[in-house]
Amino acid sequence: MQEFNWKDKYKDKLRTAPAAMKLLKSGNSIFIGTGCGQPQHLVQALVQHSNHIYDAHIVHLLTMGAAPYVEEKFREKFKMNSFFIADNVRDALHKGIGDYTPIFLSEIPLEFETGRIPIDVALISVTPPDANGLCSLGVSVDIVKSAAANAKYVVAQVNSRMPRTFGDSFLHINAIDVLVPYDEDVIEIPIPEPDETLGAIGQNIARLVEDGSTVECGIGRIPQALAEFLKDKKDLGIHTEMFSDWIIDLIECGAITCAKKTINRRKVVASFCMGSKRLYDYIDNNPFFEFYPSEYVNDVNIIGQHEKMVGINVGLEIDLTGQVCSDSLGHQFYSGIGGQVDFTRGAVRSRGGKAIIAMPSTARDGRVSRIVPHLTEGAGVVTTRGDVHYVVTEYGVAYLHGESIRERVLDLIQIAHPKFRTELMQAAKAKNYIYQDQIELEWDKLSYPKELEHHSTLRDGTEIFFRPIKPTDEPALAEMLYSLSDQSVTTRYLARTVAFPHRQIQHLTNIDYKKNFAIVGVVPSASGEEIVAIAQYFLDPQTQAAEVAFLVQDEWQQKGMGTFLLDYITQIAKQRGVKRFYAKVLPKNKPMLAIFHNSGYKVNTEFDGDLYSITYDLARKPELE
Repeated sequence: MQEFNWKDKYKDKLRTAPAAMKLLKSGNSIFIGTGCGQPQHLVQALVQHSNHIYDAHIVHLLTMGAAPYVEEKFREKFKMNSFFIADNVRDALHKGIGDYTPIFLSEIPLEFETGRIPIDVALISVTPPDANGLCSLGVSVDIVKSAAANAKYVVAQVNSRMPRTFGDSFLHINAIDVLVPYDEDVIEIPIPEPDETLGAIGQNIARLVEDGSTVECGIGRIPQALAEFLKDKKDLGIHTEMFSDWIIDLIECGAITCAKKTINRRKVVASFCMGSKRLYDYIDNNPFFEFYPSEYVNDVNIIGQHEKMVGINVGLEIDLTGQVCSDSLGHQFYSGIGGQVDFTRGAVRSRGGKAIIAMPSTARDGRVSRIVPHLTEGAGVVTTRGDVHYVVTEYGVAYLHGESIRERVLDLIQIAHPKFRTELMQAAKAKNYIYQDQIELEWDKLSYPKELEHHSTLRDGTEIFFRPIKPTDEPALAEMLYSLSDQSVTTRYLARTVAFPHRQIQHLTNIDYKKNFAIVGVVPSASGEEIVAIAQYFLDPQTQAAEVAFLVQDEWQQKGMGTFLLDYITQIAKQRGVKRFYAKVLPKNKPMLAIFHNSGYKVNTEFDGDLYSITYDLARKPELE
């Protein structure tokens, strides 16, 4: 079969790059293609053959190649306007060379279409045209297709090394005015190596991703770290504005199949990608991938149609009320709004969807906290406190949506770096965000014992999650206690207790995990987690004896929960050097007495006419062993 000779067929459109630059005029608005799809040869020609141009306006989203047009010597010739600030233009922007336009990625195409942001000439990259005259935009469709559709002139660098991608990624040759044949390697970006902190963030995010979820996750260190913890997931889908090399291993290990996607089933959908040559070779002519313009991929309504849509984005800073800054460091603009709000709002419209903001707890080598009492002066809010749902750091997950300021503050302090928690707590008290009597722990001397988290199956097959109690469990624990029957309250507290106020409950949830310890059993609920059981011990350091107690919500009794709780907290106590357990039990509380006597330990029982006193030595091996 004879090879299609596109250069011969379309020779009337062929130009060299210098000749193509003659189309440009002073005052023109010039769009440059996105990301790793930047037409590098055309950009170099732009600055090298621009003697006739003055006051041209360069418009782009994000460019990963060289940006010589922002150099000081070209200030009279080019004015840069970026929708997202990459490394190559950040310093110039800080020096006042150029502009930054904060805008949702989904809304940029409409600005081109209406002419509010006019495009005179679009400089783009494409694959060679096929026999039908169709050129693929390759690795970057995003806002490039809209820019080309609304430009007066389209100059396309035809690069045979550009991957041919499918979807709504094609331009017909009739939509292109000038073809500049020039082959060059597509820009590659280094694949970051996750560290321990990012690994912990990735693991925490992965716990929120269910089998069958559709995921939005971009490039950078956090997505790369997350990918390692998604390999055991099943039937994940991808609908994302961008992706990188992390996607390959997840496809090849079978985690990503897109088989459960609500729309675009069995297709990875994105608007652009950035990565290595391995990635570009992988997507080339691969029908599993479909690239669409930003007005589709980032459409909140499209995103929301995916069931279990998980939107994962990063923040630079978050205040204690939940305001997220993602595009600036104080007064200095650093990146951009991008698609963060598009996917945050789209994900929460999804049935079973989750919107996640992830960030390390600190910045500047641990010298500053990213969770702050108030945003840095000049910092802009990208995701509002009303939009934020999940916030993830290496120290855990905070769910803020629908929570009061007091609850948000306590949740965020819990996932802040321990060395900043006291400072944050005191700042919150100064602002009256939280109660003045809120317990302050020695955060730098204790750590949440994550290794004691445990999934278990009850007698009836119910899955339940047991974990150490957290300070943020106060509302959920109070809710559980108030839901108890009179009988359950009496058997646990040996009297009819009618009130469980903050001053009392916070002593149960704010513990040091050494002298005092508590395990809770939790199940999913509309508000996140519901506490249905608790086991506690309170240690006397002088005798190394601890009072032990456990309580199970009425509807969860008779399922083996009490037996498990006593056994588990006994194991924990032994590991921490507790010598002996003791408890007071009412005679009518026969189930609790039975649990103690069936524990396998030699239990001593004394009755004073009102209560049984239970004691047993933890150092002795259980009788059943």
